[in-house]
Amino acid sequence: MDERQDPEENKSNTLTTLFNNVLPNPRKYSQNLRTNTGTHIKRHQQIRKHSLDDETFTKGIDRFNNNDSSSADDDFYSSTEAAPCRERYDYNWSKSIDCSDGTQQLSLPEFVGKGGGIGLFKVPNRSAVHPNRPICLELRPHPLRETQVGKYLKTIVCTETQLWAGQESGVRVWNFTDAYEAGAGVGGKTKRGDEDAAPFYESANTSPTMCMLVDGGNKLVWSGHKDGRVRSWRTDQPIDETTPFKEGLSWQAHRGPVLSFAFSACGDLWTGSEGGVIKIWPWEAIAKSLSLSSEERHMAALLVERSSVDLRNQVTVNGVCSISSTDVKCLLSDNVRAKMWAAGSFSFSLWDARTRELLKVYNIDGQLENRVDMLSVLDHVVEEEMFGSKSKKEKPQAAAGGNFLQRSRNAIMGAADAVRRVASKSTVAFQEDIKKTEALVLSGDGMIWSGCSNGLLVQWDGNGNRVQDILYHPSSVLCFCSYGSRIWVGYMSGMVHILDLEGNLIAGWVSHNSPVVALVVGNGNIFSLATHGGIRGWNLASPGPLDTILRPKLAEKELLYTRKENIKILVGTWNVSQGKPSQDALRTWLGTSVSDVGILIVGLQEVEMGAGFLAMSAAKETVGVEGSSIGQWWQDAIGKSLDEGSTFERVGSRQLAALLIAVWVRKSLRTHIGDLDVGAVACGLGRAIGNKGGVALRLRVYDRIICFVNCHFAAHLEAVNRRNADFDHIYRTMVFTKLTNLLTNPSAGVQTAAQMLRATTSAGGNSEQEGKHDLAEADMVIFCGDFNYRLFGLTYDEARDLVSQRCFDWLRERDQLRAEMKAGKVFQGLREALIRFPPTYKFEKGKPGLGGYDSGEKKRIPAWCDRILYRDSRSDPTRECSLECPVVASILSYEACMEVLESDHKPVRCKFHVEISHVDRSVRRQVFGNIFKSNDRVKAMLDELAYVPETVVSTNIIVLQDEDTCSLRITNKCAKENVAYQLICEGQCNIMEDEQPSDFRPRGCFAFPRWLEVTPAAGVIKADQTAEVTVNHRDFHTSGESGEGVPPSWWLEDTKDKEVLLVVIIRGNNSTKTRTHRVNVRHSFTDYKSATARTNAVDSKGGARGNVLRNKSHVSSRGPGGHRHSHSSPNIVDDSRRL
Repeated sequence: MDERQDPEENKSNTLTTLFNNVLPNPRKYSQNLRTNTGTHIKRHQQIRKHSLDDETFTKGIDRFNNNDSSSADDDFYSSTEAAPCRERYDYNWSKSIDCSDGTQQLSLPEFVGKGGGIGLFKVPNRSAVHPNRPICLELRPHPLRETQVGKYLKTIVCTETQLWAGQESGVRVWNFTDAYEAGAGVGGKTKRGDEDAAPFYESANTSPTMCMLVDGGNKLVWSGHKDGRVRSWRTDQPIDETTPFKEGLSWQAHRGPVLSFAFSACGDLWTGSEGGVIKIWPWEAIAKSLSLSSEERHMAALLVERSSVDLRNQVTVNGVCSISSTDVKCLLSDNVRAKMWAAGSFSFSLWDARTRELLKVYNIDGQLENRVDMLSVLDHVVEEEMFGSKSKKEKPQAAAGGNFLQRSRNAIMGAADAVRRVASKSTVAFQEDIKKTEALVLSGDGMIWSGCSNGLLVQWDGNGNRVQDILYHPSSVLCFCSYGSRIWVGYMSGMVHILDLEGNLIAGWVSHNSPVVALVVGNGNIFSLATHGGIRGWNLASPGPLDTILRPKLAEKELLYTRKENIKILVGTWNVSQGKPSQDALRTWLGTSVSDVGILIVGLQEVEMGAGFLAMSAAKETVGVEGSSIGQWWQDAIGKSLDEGSTFERVGSRQLAALLIAVWVRKSLRTHIGDLDVGAVACGLGRAIGNKGGVALRLRVYDRIICFVNCHFAAHLEAVNRRNADFDHIYRTMVFTKLTNLLTNPSAGVQTAAQMLRATTSAGGNSEQEGKHDLAEADMVIFCGDFNYRLFGLTYDEARDLVSQRCFDWLRERDQLRAEMKAGKVFQGLREALIRFPPTYKFEKGKPGLGGYDSGEKKRIPAWCDRILYRDSRSDPTRECSLECPVVASILSYEACMEVLESDHKPVRCKFHVEISHVDRSVRRQVFGNIFKSNDRVKAMLDELAYVPETVVSTNIIVLQDEDTCSLRITNKCAKENVAYQLICEGQCNIMEDEQPSDFRPRGCFAFPRWLEVTPAAGVIKADQTAEVTVNHRDFHTSGESGEGVPPSWWLEDTKDKEVLLVVIIRGNNSTKTRTHRVNVRHSFTDYKSATARTNAVDSKGGARGNVLRNKSHVSSRGPGGHRHSHSSPNIVDDSRRL
């Protein structure tokens, strides 16, 4: 006989010895139980009833032995008193709960596991005002995802007075004057999801909006759409609340979606689509079409469509194209140098915006590409990896060694191996995609920044040369915004970073709990849009002194915007052992307890088993497919017992092989509950098979996050450590994804790359550096399932005898889960109500009463395998529900349905009373607006931040002749602060014969006319320095520049004298306030003296006065932004006077 013992057995023996000491003099009990008829086979010595079922807890708990007062059951304390200072597991006293019907109900005492409050199991911090990020204006609070179907916001842009958003069904607009107004509320005029948003206006329905840009010169907002059309919207049109506003000029630009567009430095509209297609729409055609009446809309669209220039066709020779055939994700106009950047996922193409010539093609590493191959499609041979090659013949079943168990084991091992191989290939593909370009921006100093899917930030100069790489955050970069001397970066993690122009990190915070897809500047704020549709505005000076003033002021008004709700949640768990119950069984388990319940969660185990099913489920998970017909049957059957459709609504579910979790919500509460996410973690063979593991749901309930996890841990009495490890693995690696992604996104399957990374990280055991975990960040977590913890230190007969005597207090002392929680080894910090029902495992199917416990050959010891535990927001039991402790729960009932006979487990249910404290975001926005507008300290700080340094320009009149070049000097008079400048063209006019200019007409986005070159058109001027800008006339007679069927008559107007109005815009760093200088530039074909005389004559009649500058010297020695700095500002002023 082998005398070696398994470590688990040693542990079990140790625990047995420990608890024998706690409970001295254990008595010998009869092996006989009462039968279900009520007769007794043999009367044994009567044992004192030690159950706590009928005790009054205010009188304390009697010890099992009267002479011992150290029982753990004595460790009770009222929830209104401080917990005893002892490192032991304990119970919380029950408390009285005020129900919605006006009655009171006593909650159950709760057992609390050791180890909560530290590391990974620390309760997340909450507060009325977030302490770790700037104060924000919530223009549109986070709407529930279910309310946004068909109207998700995709992008945002800002004018001087409005914020425009492109959505799946058109566009919408907010006026900044209404930014602090209250929302319509539930039942108001707005649609569901926008009840708390500031007042806005919507357009008529269109195809989904993909991109937008603002044309301030023509008071237009342009939008590109999924149907390939480009649409314009007037920003000054009257808008009626009841009638959706309509589009203006629109035309069919591409066959596929318009993925990106931008106005070039000369006013042409460039659009990018799928397959690397880039088209140019000349501004002259657009301007002509805009001048036509609404009745001529068809003619206007046709005029623009016929003017297009397809750049891809121009650079294709003998079927070989010089640019990439990948989708054009980004188009960026470098107005500083009159160039255009087109970015795909892995390459860039750089174009001359004036001549439309391709300058260079290079990859994301900055290496030149002479030729780009056609787009190749990566072929993942997933089916062959998972199911094997069809050419391979299956091995015949061997008569001797090919038994069923061996074949089943081989099938499961094969599936696990397939899962590992596919996961390995997915990891390789993921590594290949981490360098994808996701966003581009032009910074204030004229440099270009690109963001990659691995979080890498790359700085480029204006010629496409890679300057530097920076990595601050390992999350995909989704968007940029640049203003003044700052650059904002939006990440997929919801993080926003602020950089200076050199790339140094200034600040960062989590702006949203979902990816940030757009950043724009408007009305003194940087607005961020998240994928869930929420829009927040952050002051340009944040983080800074303004937040220090606003944060305490807003926190003081907490009571004005705090709301409290009460809701009841019923959680049921059942190991169904592959059975199908009757409707009576389901009604007994669930139907009789849902009359006052708002949310119902059902967790099932062993819905369907078998080696073939488990292997197929594992294979399906790798490609993002889950669920089964049996799982669907269970959901339909439960829904029928709940009167689904009229009373309850099924929100969603998640199945992992034999595990299933589903949620139903009362229809009256559906407005406040949503954002369902799902997750799954396998703990079976190789951490890949779902016979053991966990499935989870995550819900937003009144803006608070509640997670529900259904688990099935390792079986057998001795596998305590494996069960602990299963919990730890699930808690650390559970990753939630959108339910809709599951069928289309393989990464939504079990054991994703993110889970693998977390599992690897958690092996180090340093929970402080593991980062955020989805379950740890929830306000409330409820675990249910077949945890498989057994009773130890008892024989089968002793356990049955104690159950028949209802001596549950002694049985609880022998509960493995209780012992492990006491030691802080599992379910750290979680709570469970005092168990007052018999063990729920193992029974013989169909046999009623307690006599139904397993009496077969194995005689498994009865055990409380099926359990329900939770953790709320309380860091200690004295905390009351508030914005700092937003979710406080108590247990009203915890029971097993012993009369249900369809499985070897009994179903268990637990009813929670949950108090939720949340923010009325509409009211808080009003409170924030009142503070922002009326507080004297805030107003003084805003005035200080609005400071724009003083600047001067060397002239305000420039006259050019053919090929002339003049220098315009801009001097920063401030000795401490830098300023950003930008030159735009407010319009061009032709000089009439009477020497009077016609009306000034701007081009797209204040672009320069083709004959005028201004370099650099933007930059940063350091303190007490000067920037030189060249203003140059270019001969621009080019053939073939017009589109098909459109005569190039607008390029033949160079024979006339023309005049443009340049505006030099000076910006500070902390507000949208600006200073401006206006410079008249005239191009004359006559002699210089006549032109000067005519210009002065025009000035004497009301035009701009100043020095006339004519200089043929060229500027040299330029800095990184393309401009030259001069350190002697007085000399510049003297030069200006001499001129």
